[in-house]
Amino acid sequence: MSPDKNRATAAAILPLVGGPDNIGSVAHCMTRLRIGLHDRSLVDDTALRGVPGVLGVVEDGATCQIVLGPGAVARVTPEFEALVAEARTAPAVTAEALAARGAALKDARKARNATPFKLFLRRIANVFVPLIPALIGCGIIAGLGGLLANLGWVPALVPALAAIGSGFMALIAVFVGHNTAKEFGGTPVLGGAVAAVIVFPGVAKVDAFGQHLAPGQGGVLGALAAALLAVRVERWCRRRVPEALDVLVTPTLTVLVPGLVTLYGLMFVAGAVSAGIGTFADRLLATGGAVAGMVLGGLFLPLVMLGLHQALIPIHTTLIEQNGYTVLLPILAMAGAGQVGAALAVYCRLPRNGSLRATIRSALPAGLLGVGEPLIYGVSLPLGRPFVTACVGGAAGGAFIGLFNQLGVAFGSTAIGPSGWALFPLLEGTEGMATTLAVYAGGLLTGYVTGFLATYFFGFTRQMLTDLNTGAVTQQPPAPGTGAAQEPALA
Repeated sequence: MSPDKNRATAAAILPLVGGPDNIGSVAHCMTRLRIGLHDRSLVDDTALRGVPGVLGVVEDGATCQIVLGPGAVARVTPEFEALVAEARTAPAVTAEALAARGAALKDARKARNATPFKLFLRRIANVFVPLIPALIGCGIIAGLGGLLANLGWVPALVPALAAIGSGFMALIAVFVGHNTAKEFGGTPVLGGAVAAVIVFPGVAKVDAFGQHLAPGQGGVLGALAAALLAVRVERWCRRRVPEALDVLVTPTLTVLVPGLVTLYGLMFVAGAVSAGIGTFADRLLATGGAVAGMVLGGLFLPLVMLGLHQALIPIHTTLIEQNGYTVLLPILAMAGAGQVGAALAVYCRLPRNGSLRATIRSALPAGLLGVGEPLIYGVSLPLGRPFVTACVGGAAGGAFIGLFNQLGVAFGSTAIGPSGWALFPLLEGTEGMATTLAVYAGGLLTGYVTGFLATYFFGFTRQMLTDLNTGAVTQQPPAPGTGAAQEPALA
């Protein structure tokens, strides 16, 4: 979009979400503009879906999530924030308006507290999502270094690329601790300081109950737990330490107490949990093979729809930290392949529905690159049956990759976030790059073909084909509450 179009899109969205006084917060992920609202009932969902550039609207409690697609959302969001800021420079609102806003805030808080588990998952995702760009960049650099080493090209550059690609992962616990404290209301640098204990080489000299720790033991899960404990200690200190001593006592206790607990407890517990996750993932695919892959690939789209996929982010990160790659992501990426195949079938089956075909044309490139939300919320989920057949395509692709894992061709992604074709540069496996790429490509092809065939033959009733091809019905909005907070694509 041009700057004028970005601002026009933002200007069109603002009144349809209740105006600037109804905006509590503004943020965005890879595809969605996320607007925290004081009163969700003021949003005109139907009109929002008709705004040029809007691919779909997802309701998530007091949050309105507007699907704009990758690239566009990063350009529209600053314009939207600017419009809200400009509007708020106007004179103060009336007392009646303030009272109404307070009542709306109370109702919104009740709505949020009604789903504590989902809220907790969203906050955990907020810890890890900001790390994704670094994971992607460093993963690609590490892969490039490995390729040069295998080919014997520019040997002097290989150590430099290895250092650049691995430096972030060596200190990822610090960033997790920093983000955790920031997300849960503590001082970010103190969360990072506590988490830094985990990766400090000197922990090898600590004798904890007759055992010596290993630097990095516990990984990101230990860092997450340590930073959460630091937030609790800091809050306790802020309430009880006199103001005159706060600047000295609070930071000291916030680092000391969780630091000791981390060294003499959390690193052992988190280390055992992390090792268990790695062992379980390896055994799941080594023994479950096609069945495990089918289940994972088939259920991932519903998990995304419900927002439960966020629980996988720490697991992916732990596997990357342990093995250098996550074996789960390529399998979960097959859900996107099934979605692409289903969308192509919808395109072929509805030759006279220009509106829906235009949506598919605009969303398909993003789908091929692993960003499936425009297709989910703009095509398959509103239609119903094609969403189910897309899951069938994902299950077939997952079974294909799971089978090869069982046969000994184990591979995964060195970063989280990308999917689809965008995952190719991040793949790494035990059987060489050529075999790894071939198996992943075979999985994508299986997902595409199965999703297409399942949707083409079973994705529509006769009445649906009649209605959708005559223009009597173009799209039905998804049922309220079916949206999910994102994530990076993550598959």
